[in-house]
Amino acid sequence: MIDPLSICNAPSCTQKTCAPSLLNRTTLSRAADRWLPQCVLAPSLLISLVFVYGFILLTAWLSFTESRLLPNWEWAGLVQYEALFDNERWWTAFSNLGVFGGLFITISIILGLLLAIFLDQRIRAEGALRAIYLYPMALSFIVTGTAWKWIMNPAIGIEKLLHDWGFVHATFDWIIDPDKAIYIVVMAAVWQSSGFAMSLFLAGLRGIDPDIFKAAQIDGASTFTIYRRIAIPAMRPVFFSVAMILAHIAIKSFDLVMALTHGGPGTSTDLPAIFMYQFSFNRGQLGLGAASAMMMLTTIIAVLVPMIYLETRAARETR
Repeated sequence: MIDPLSICNAPSCTQKTCAPSLLNRTTLSRAADRWLPQCVLAPSLLISLVFVYGFILLTAWLSFTESRLLPNWEWAGLVQYEALFDNERWWTAFSNLGVFGGLFITISIILGLLLAIFLDQRIRAEGALRAIYLYPMALSFIVTGTAWKWIMNPAIGIEKLLHDWGFVHATFDWIIDPDKAIYIVVMAAVWQSSGFAMSLFLAGLRGIDPDIFKAAQIDGASTFTIYRRIAIPAMRPVFFSVAMILAHIAIKSFDLVMALTHGGPGTSTDLPAIFMYQFSFNRGQLGLGAASAMMMLTTIIAVLVPMIYLETRAARETR
């Protein structure tokens, strides 16, 4: 570091007048370097504390009250949680989440990985194909749900197209079938998110040292063996990130289902987020809705904490 006194060599500049000024500038510069980042980040941190964690605490408190159309701040214990667990519609929504989340995460990971491996072969028009696969993620879930609603509508969608082609007895009415409607939601969600999973997997594949692949090829390993024994195990952190993001998307899914099926037919595609919204704002049971929101948060924690623990444990064991 340059001494401020050593740069004061002008004949008209004496140490009595120059040194204090330079020292003050140096002190101010150091103070700015130290406090400027905190000052820039402080508003964002304050907003997050109030509008994220503050409202989480507020929702938690409301879940222990008998709030209905308006908040009631009087403590009521576990009344809302007892009512929630006795509500058959809640368990229907929760079981639908298990089906939807399990299929959505699994299929998105498998399809995203296969697309990433396909693009990793350095094929022609890779950039165009990558953009095509990733494009659905640029759309909102409302747009995706509306488009798939039209596609699956028996009067104007795939079923009508089959009838126009001469297959008059063909049926494809899953969207109005209570036993199959949840799978239409899975298909739409996979179409929306598999490209995002593909981009993360492709970045992970491109991050592996190419010399490892060359050494394996020299040893006579097939392409399938290279990906199965070398590439995929090396992308464990990527799998963790993809699974965590997709799980978060599945648990908080609301707009896609509302645009596609509105939770129907009946409650066959009802999810916890829809249950929370309708009971909180449509039925005037704010306390029950807050309890369901806290159960959703608990579900997210129950999924993410074991995943984070296993990932950090595996990372420590590989050091």
